[in-house]
Formats: sequence, C-alpha cells, structure tokens
Amino acid sequence: MFELADPWWLLAFPLAVLPLVAWFRPHVLRFPGASEGRSAWPGVVTVLPALAEALAIGFTVIALARPQHVETETVRDSEGLDILLAIDTSGSMRSPDMGRGLQPLSRLDAAKAVMQRFVEARHDDRLGLLVFGEEAFVEVPPTLDSGALVDFIGSLELGMAGGNATAVGDAIAVGVKRLKDLKAPSKLIILVTDGKSNSGMVQPMDAAAAAKALGVKIYTIGVGTSQIDEATLSAVARTTGGAYYAAANLNQLADVYKEIDTNEKTTAQVREYVHRDELYLDWAFPALLSFVAAFALSRTALRRLP
Repeated sequence: MFELADPWWLLAFPLAVLPLVAWFRPHVLRFPGASEGRSAWPGVVTVLPALAEALAIGFTVIALARPQHVETETVRDSEGLDILLAIDTSGSMRSPDMGRGLQPLSRLDAAKAVMQRFVEARHDDRLGLLVFGEEAFVEVPPTLDSGALVDFIGSLELGMAGGNATAVGDAIAVGVKRLKDLKAPSKLIILVTDGKSNSGMVQPMDAAAAAKALGVKIYTIGVGTSQIDEATLSAVARTTGGAYYAAANLNQLADVYKEIDTNEKTTAQVREYVHRDELYLDWAFPALLSFVAAFALSRTALRRLP
C-alpha cells in the first residue's frame, strides 16, 4: 500500500508552476510564431530551463511528503475459537416465512444471510460449514479464510444433503467428530433447523452426550413458524452448556447470532507489525537532476539564442 508520511507538503505543489509563469509572460510576445514569418523554435527551446525548474520543484515537494510503501504483517500467537456452522438444507427450509411485512424470504436464505454476516465479524476464529438433511457432511472444515467461507455459504442450495428428512443427531455427531481433535480452547457448533430429527443413525441426545464429553458446546436455533422440536433442541443445547433460541423472522435470527457473537468472545492473540519502506529518494534524485539541468540549460547553449 502507498502512503504519504507528510502529505501536507503537497500544499506547496502549486509552486511548481511558477517558473513556467515567469517564462511565459516575457516570451509569449517576443516569439509570436509563424504570423511574422519567423520560426517559433527559439521560443520553444527557451522554455526548457523553466520546465526543468518546474519538474525540480514538483519532485522536491513529493520527496518532502515522504512517500512510503507500507506492508502490514499479522502474527498469530494463539488460535481463537473453532466454530462449525451447521445448517439444515432440507426441503422445508424453502418456506418463505422469514421475511418482513409482505416481502417473502425463505428460511434458508435468511439463515445464509445472517451466517455470512456472522462469519465476516469473526476475523480471528476458525469457522467451518456443516450441511445436513437426510445426510450430514462438513462442506468447509474450520478455516481462517472468511472470504471463501462466505462464498460457500452463499452457494448453499436446498436438498444438497437430501431434501426429505432431517438428521439432527447425525449432524451433531459429524460436527463433534470434526472438532474433537482440534486444539482450540473452545469449540462450538451453531445448528440451525426448522423441524425435528426424523432421520439418521444417531439420536440427538446421544450425540449431545458425546459433544459434552469432548468439550464441544452446541447452540441450537429453531427457525420459522412450523412445528419445531423445541424440547429436544433445548435439551441438546443445555446438555453441552449452550442455549436454544427460537427465531420466527429475519430480525430475530440476526439478534440470535449477535447474542452468540457477544457471549462467545474470541481468545485469539494477534499482533500486527507495520513495515514502511521510504521512497523519497526515488523523487529526490530526479529533483536534483532537474535542478542541475535547469542550471546548465540557462547558462550554456540557451544564452546564445536571440
């Protein structure tokens, strides 16, 4: 990145035109050009010292402003939280009951939008994406590349993990398995669904017990206005030290993620180092050459021109 350490020197930049103004007044009438049948060449040549002086002043002003090339280096002393965002992509998530007023918004689209904002706000944590329906799988392992994760969330589609059922227990089990070997001081699963577990090999409470044993906290969120198994989702969250939230519209869902964001502060320790390379010599040297050229031109060949 390019910066100026003393940008106020640029206020002096108009001084660069003074040599040209000083040359222009006496010479514009002295060499009227072709209208008198004379060559304008001497007049054109005599402007060179003034032009050199103008360049010298301009280069000097820029050098005094101290242009710098600035690079920022981030050193991570410790990792933050490991968070898996688990989202239900079953067919019922297409229900357009999350909008405001008369504007329809599907449950999936509302969840995607809020999750993307959550990811963008967690710069120092590793976040991943887990998708579930009839099946469950980790779409994106925990990563610090928040930009890539935001793009993956935006590409989520209904039915990509099977659209006819919801395997909440399998989703938790897959998430716990992915997080258990990571070394973060805190591991979270934030699970969003609009129904109840009616598929899969693992019961939600069995998966919750495994999560508790392995130190994984689970937040569960029920979205929409359908029949949600709030009792099971609450029990899962409570077992692991998390919490259950109900979100009937986009605003409520956004508030839920804000509360989780506030409650689960990052533990990462990050230091930033700023490296500055001074570039003023790149302008000071041309300024010196221009001054020398102006002096030489005004006291050598141009003195003999009429």
